[in-house]
Amino acid sequence: MGSEPLSSRARDEGGERTGRRTSSVLATMALASVLALIATGCSSGGPDANAQASASATSEGDGKITIPDDIRDRLKEHGIDVDRWKDGAWKDWDREDWLREAQDYINPVIEGLWDPERMREAEDPDRGVQESGLSDDQGVTDPEPAPVDAKAVSPTYHDRVPAAGKVFFDSPEGTMVCSATVVADPAAPGRSNLVWTAGHCVHAGRSGGWYRNLAFVPSYNDQALRAAQLAGATEEELAPYGVWWADWAGTSDQWIAQGGPTGGDGAPYDFAVIHVTPEEGGTGKSLEETVGSALPVDFAAPAVRQVESITASGYPAAAPFDGETLYQCQDRPGRLSVSVSDPTMYRIGCTMTGGSSGGGWVATGADGQPALVSNTSIGPVNAGWLAGPRLGDVAEGVYDAVSGKFAGQ
Repeated sequence: MGSEPLSSRARDEGGERTGRRTSSVLATMALASVLALIATGCSSGGPDANAQASASATSEGDGKITIPDDIRDRLKEHGIDVDRWKDGAWKDWDREDWLREAQDYINPVIEGLWDPERMREAEDPDRGVQESGLSDDQGVTDPEPAPVDAKAVSPTYHDRVPAAGKVFFDSPEGTMVCSATVVADPAAPGRSNLVWTAGHCVHAGRSGGWYRNLAFVPSYNDQALRAAQLAGATEEELAPYGVWWADWAGTSDQWIAQGGPTGGDGAPYDFAVIHVTPEEGGTGKSLEETVGSALPVDFAAPAVRQVESITASGYPAAAPFDGETLYQCQDRPGRLSVSVSDPTMYRIGCTMTGGSSGGGWVATGADGQPALVSNTSIGPVNAGWLAGPRLGDVAEGVYDAVSGKFAGQ
């Protein structure tokens, strides 16, 4: 679509942030403003590599992370030496070294990289707003919703929204952050290691490739510590359930081919599934067992007008928020169409800003239980609403592919 991802890099100081840009959308008129994807779009291409590599890590008795020899060999097929990578080679974003294709995902664990200071410093890149021609809206965009004030979730977050957390990653612009949700794994009932977020939180789209050092922190800042307290916060306080590294990620082919730095392009397919492993080996428990929760995903949610209410969760970081507090918005969704050829999206009133990108949208499923039906993708420059893709066959295909890759393990 023609806006930017809403991912956000939270600043320690309450300075100005530029996390989201997008356009106001009118029901019966051309969509002609600027949408901002909550994540980031980067300029670079990727090589035509085709070896599959999953950088899963094992833990020795002393807790030190090691990379199996066979994985090292497969990484070298991409020209990557794991030791050099851990020593800082990952910072080289040369277009020839930036892996792009779906089968090329690699993410070697770098133990201790996501320490409290680095997590707090993750923020949204400063980006210029681009005008978007979004006039081909199929004539099915509903009137812009009234803003709904985001409400802070009371601590502890784990007691109220146990599946929510933050995704951290590195891009050419720096360290970044999105929101994410633990979801159920059909191949591992009760033992899921799957996380749902936005596509722009894992891959740069048509102008780049896979982001690096991707990790998930469930119940980030669970006690809702304030800025003054966070300066001395320990990893246990910020990441009470540990740091979980992505050993595989999947997003839609449409996002990889079309996803743009200004949101509109590819936004109806802006979703991703991550499979994670604990940084320090852990106790043998899955992510779901560790946090005690994993939401089912509904790929056949009813038409927008039949959904009574959606609750979106996230960690907004662009002003007036600071990225350290979990917020929620609840509203009845309307329709947002950004292209005549793409599916319509859900849209709700919500004042959350950049950083909330990728956060889960939850509605009541056919069985009367909560289910994930979307994720935050785009929102306007001046906070007031958010939009997320409606999950269907393409999303289910991504989900099944990531689940199936680890089935039986």
